[in-house]
Amino acid sequence: MFTNKTILVTGGTGSWGQELTRKLLIEEPKEIRIFSRNEFTQVEMKRKFNSPVLNFLIGDIRDYEAVSDACQNVDYVFHLAALKHVPICEYQPLEALKTNVNGTQNIIRASIEHGVNKVIDVSTDKAVDPINFYGLTKAIGEKLIIKANDLNEKTRFVCIRGGNVLGTNGSVVPLFKQQIIEGKPLTLTDKEMTRFFLTIPEAIELLIKAASAAIGGETFVMKMPACKITDLIEVLKSVFGQSSLPVKEIGMREGEKLHEVLISRTESQTTYQYDKQYFVILPSHPAEQLLSHYSHLNKISFPYFQSDQELMSHEEIKLLLQKGKFI
Repeated sequence: MFTNKTILVTGGTGSWGQELTRKLLIEEPKEIRIFSRNEFTQVEMKRKFNSPVLNFLIGDIRDYEAVSDACQNVDYVFHLAALKHVPICEYQPLEALKTNVNGTQNIIRASIEHGVNKVIDVSTDKAVDPINFYGLTKAIGEKLIIKANDLNEKTRFVCIRGGNVLGTNGSVVPLFKQQIIEGKPLTLTDKEMTRFFLTIPEAIELLIKAASAAIGGETFVMKMPACKITDLIEVLKSVFGQSSLPVKEIGMREGEKLHEVLISRTESQTTYQYDKQYFVILPSHPAEQLLSHYSHLNKISFPYFQSDQELMSHEEIKLLLQKGKFI
């Protein structure tokens, strides 16, 4: 699919971007453009990969001219760039708006202008029934991406929606590991909190699946496991031989949910079981072509998909951490 193609990855120096680049290089693309703001991480990534196929572009998705230049002669865009840290987005909402909404609109406009084949946008469970500014901006970004399919005939737009990815910047698992290694109390916002988790390779599988299977207008969701954060802590303490370390409950942060949702009650009405691993959500009023394309699939039978519904056991959490190479 990507052989001899030109691919743009926004936010490409992050954890997702680097793993995606590894996967894409196997397909022997013509060029992969890594678009991001941080020159230092670009230099590091360039040294790490040492591939003539990679082309590093300094730019900000808020800057339409830079985005437009990056999109010239591109076949596929993977839009990973975003402000993601919930407290920072709460504290500086206008900055989150500029990046997550205006930046996404710049991607849409430039992709249509330059005739990109397909745009795959990365969203989050926090965009579902959002209560924080980060989730609100990503929900708007999803709406913009899905609506963009009505703006032209060629460029197709699709979303993927993920949960917490093990090992990414700001992820809770590295924080807990560091606290355990240092013998410090583990900080937890609420003992009832649950979260969806997936590994970075699984996240990239979701991206590739959406890129290959989508016809435009869908949101792909992985059937990812969830756990109580207290159970995750207990597994980590046990693995590292620090079972006696205390857990300090510090209270929920501004804009934080007790449980996350991947498919809302409203969305469940137009959500289909794509296969054993994936769901596909259609818009509330899908185009006839989109509806016809998925008409052979069964709609989901549950009213919503929330992180406190099916919780992993300690052994399953341990296996997930081993899969993610954290233990």
